[in-house]
Amino acid sequence: MMEEKIKKEAEEEAQAQVDIWKYVFGFTEMAVVKCAIELGIPDFLEGQDGQAMTLDGLSAALGCSPSSLYRIMRFLTNRGIFRQVNQALGCSSQNSTSNAIACSSITYVQTPLSRLLARNGEKSMAAIVLLESSPVMLSPWLGLGRRVLANSPPPFDTYHGQDLWSYAQNNPAHSKLINDAMACDARVAVSAMINGCPQVFEGISSLVDVGGGDGTALHTLLKACPWIRGINFDLPHVVSVALRSDGVEHVGGDMFHSVPNADAAFIMWVLHDWGDDECISILMNCKEAIPQDTGKVIIVEAVIDHEGGDDKLKDVGLMLDMVMMAHTTTGKERTSEEWAHILNKAGFSRHTMTHIQAVQSVIEAYP
Repeated sequence: MMEEKIKKEAEEEAQAQVDIWKYVFGFTEMAVVKCAIELGIPDFLEGQDGQAMTLDGLSAALGCSPSSLYRIMRFLTNRGIFRQVNQALGCSSQNSTSNAIACSSITYVQTPLSRLLARNGEKSMAAIVLLESSPVMLSPWLGLGRRVLANSPPPFDTYHGQDLWSYAQNNPAHSKLINDAMACDARVAVSAMINGCPQVFEGISSLVDVGGGDGTALHTLLKACPWIRGINFDLPHVVSVALRSDGVEHVGGDMFHSVPNADAAFIMWVLHDWGDDECISILMNCKEAIPQDTGKVIIVEAVIDHEGGDDKLKDVGLMLDMVMMAHTTTGKERTSEEWAHILNKAGFSRHTMTHIQAVQSVIEAYP
């Protein structure tokens, strides 16, 4: 037994010596993926209709140094983001005949993961990567330690002099980054709802999307549920640049004051930005906006201990909780018990939780 224990401890120590490097250089994956998106690698390969593209052809099309692009692609293929079709000795900056042959013989194709990085893909996540890797969103992470100390101000406020929402209102370019990122997630989450629990929308004639951003969620939903009249409700500066779509009315306002009336209220990835007291206030306004006998509030948020949920996505919920700590004043991801608490305080009599094939779950709350 003692020998087995010593052997196990030695194996754990050896693995720790490997794993620690993930945390030393953990930022490199985000940085290199961002580089690939900005260079347009996924978009270009997606346009090849599944045909493999040589390194020479890819570097010429994108205006890149073959040797530098090779190193980027070597990193990304090693992580399964792109796939190298054939093997090659490598590609260096030396101008030699053998090296030119090696460069020209390397070919790449897309993978399911790299397709998510194409900007115009149906399930693209590129905009979320570009938002979270932007200097504005990265700098607050440097102050996370101070955030944990008692009475310390939020890191975002410390680095930018104002909270995230005020910053977005005063910086249209960053506001667009946020809207584009939320639109990416909306396409994925709403599609997962339509495929996984379409009954959620049965019997609803009108739906107000609270904090609906550029209207992508409603636009996606109304394609599958054309009988619904949609109200996209967000801050005035947000809806002023929202997508124009048949069946959708854009209304500017403040969810802390009131919410437009509808058969049901829909609120996705908004409540995690706020503390319990703010969530209760928002939910009470949603409750006031719907019929008390037949209405409901549809909440689409992560539930970090949801039984029956995908364990593979649990870690994403925990990472999102750290994002809330770095970027918001009082926001957090919640357990099922924490969701039950705020729904009860907001005056809802009952609620259900349904898992979908996304990071979020669907919570239906009834007056």
